[in-house]
Amino acid sequence: MNIDFSVITNNLDAITHGFGITLGTWLAGTALALMLGLAISVLQLYCSRPIRMGLRAYIEIVRGTPFLIQLFLLYYGGPSIGLELDPVPAGTLGLAIYGSAYFAEIFRGGFNSIPKGQLEAATCLGLTRWQAIYRIKLPQMLIIIVPALTNMIIILSKETAVLSVITVPELTGVLTGIGTASFAFMEILIVLCLGYLALVELTSHVGHWVERRVGRFMLR
Repeated sequence: MNIDFSVITNNLDAITHGFGITLGTWLAGTALALMLGLAISVLQLYCSRPIRMGLRAYIEIVRGTPFLIQLFLLYYGGPSIGLELDPVPAGTLGLAIYGSAYFAEIFRGGFNSIPKGQLEAATCLGLTRWQAIYRIKLPQMLIIIVPALTNMIIILSKETAVLSVITVPELTGVLTGIGTASFAFMEILIVLCLGYLALVELTSHVGHWVERRVGRFMLR
């Protein structure tokens, strides 16, 4: 088998555009997932029992079903309830929903790792519950969960490959189309692996950098 990367250089513009779509959906979906996961974790810890039960059910359903099925329900099933989304917004929202359940559990574990006595001491000092969460528990929790957050962000970067099934023109979809037209599947798979490896390595290095920085902060 002869490997010829001319098929890659001839379609470099399309591949670059696909990589940009992958990067954009990943970053936007991750940011939304982090915000939604944090909100869910706080509500789950400090709201009434019915709300906690509803959020617990949401987490279990999302974590207990494949991401592919969730995408199909969102993109193809959404119009039946009046939710019509283009492929890229649907993919971004799908990543946000999928990641939020996992981030919520990570945040919840981080909150629970902070001694309850700190919250009681904050109350004695006159801080409200929400002030204590924002000023005392949240900063410490973020320091503790950096490795877990990094791992989940890496997982979401690789899950962007699934978005091609709902016609999102991201890296996997673009390269698969080029491979189907040119029959250069080996070249396509090599470039695809290198693209996702670059995302994973970049995220890993950033996560390690943040972990070192917060480690120095804790030692002060």
